[in-house]
Amino acid sequence: MRTSKYYQPKSIEDFKKKLLFWAQQFDDVVWLDSNNDNQKYSSYDAVLAVDAFTSIKTDYINAFDKLNEYQSITQDWLFGYLTYDLKNDIEVLKSNNYDGLQFPDLYFFQPKRLFLIKDSNVEIQYLRSVDDEISYDLEYISSAVNSSAVNKSHNPIKIKLRIHKDEYFNKVEEMLAHIHRGDIYEANFCQEYYAEETEIQPLETFNKLNRISRPPFATFLKNDDKYLLSATPERYLKKEDGKVISQPIKGTAKRSKDMVQDRQLAKALSLDKKERSENIMIVDLVRNDLSHTATKGSVKVEELCKVYSFLQVHQMISTVVSIVKEDVSPIKILRTTFPMGSMTGAPKISAMQIIEDLEETKRGLYSGSVGYFKPDGNFDFNVIIRSILYNQTQKYVSYSVGSAITAKSNPLKEYEECLIKAKAMREVLEN
Repeated sequence: MRTSKYYQPKSIEDFKKKLLFWAQQFDDVVWLDSNNDNQKYSSYDAVLAVDAFTSIKTDYINAFDKLNEYQSITQDWLFGYLTYDLKNDIEVLKSNNYDGLQFPDLYFFQPKRLFLIKDSNVEIQYLRSVDDEISYDLEYISSAVNSSAVNKSHNPIKIKLRIHKDEYFNKVEEMLAHIHRGDIYEANFCQEYYAEETEIQPLETFNKLNRISRPPFATFLKNDDKYLLSATPERYLKKEDGKVISQPIKGTAKRSKDMVQDRQLAKALSLDKKERSENIMIVDLVRNDLSHTATKGSVKVEELCKVYSFLQVHQMISTVVSIVKEDVSPIKILRTTFPMGSMTGAPKISAMQIIEDLEETKRGLYSGSVGYFKPDGNFDFNVIIRSILYNQTQKYVSYSVGSAITAKSNPLKEYEECLIKAKAMREVLEN
């Protein structure tokens, strides 16, 4: 079905830049870059999938059943996304808040052209219908102009708040009232920043965001006129043969240029009782979600509340794993764990209902997931946070941030945490 070729460029970093620049000619693009993170469960340093041969695009109604049929029939590499609003396919829920981005609820495509990068090697997999173009494409990519030298944008962008500061405080107090009544223990409350009648250069914007963040799950996604430019540090779910891995993030602290102070901030995060309780609550939720498809007694916490440092922030990350039952489809694993607990709360359904009532914006791809299926049914998906979303036709730019509200939350500190998380996106858009 596919022709494979192996290629070793003189400079892998230069090749990656040129490859992503070359990819802009296609309507369907997914670029995933680990930024050489080399974390334990990383399969590739970078992956590029372009040029749809077949695809599925749908709203939330029966979306997982449709995806299951598509994946089962195709049995090939598939790349795409799941929006947060697929919750409405799993439970009796709704998404009626304002949507300025208008992304389809689910989209996946089977790429004609695929590049898998590991260390200094590139594995190229083309469908047979286009495999005679491999040499031509490689020559074109190698001679491409460095993307940093073109498509510069200098338009000032005016960022607006969907929820203003005083209103944010009032909504957090409402969330706390639900917690004190016992309706929920924790909920991830998010707010949108946006700009209208705005044009950006997607590739330039992504490169800037990635350069100042260097996250392990960076993503550039293009579907016709809709773009995702993501600096997410979080994995949602990976299936590797019989093992399933989830790595929820809960707990954030700012970085400092002073090394001593920076270490103190990281240590303080690791000892913070509120942040640890947030993380542990979500770990319990993930353990429960994974148990639906796991063999008895196989759900384990490999790492609990470990602090990892990124360029913009320190993050508290846990790793939960399971061994999946043999007869379980990959789509069922996703369906029984989606949306990810780190972006919802506990109990999950009650938290999602309250989130819908208090937030002002339909989340869409924000707090959803981008990733891929392999032909054998293994998969890897991230969590879409720290991301800029862009509808080119509507000239609408958006980024959202959130924090976990628990009984110990202080509305001002939650607001400040959102500002820390929004810093990179704001810098990129306003610079």
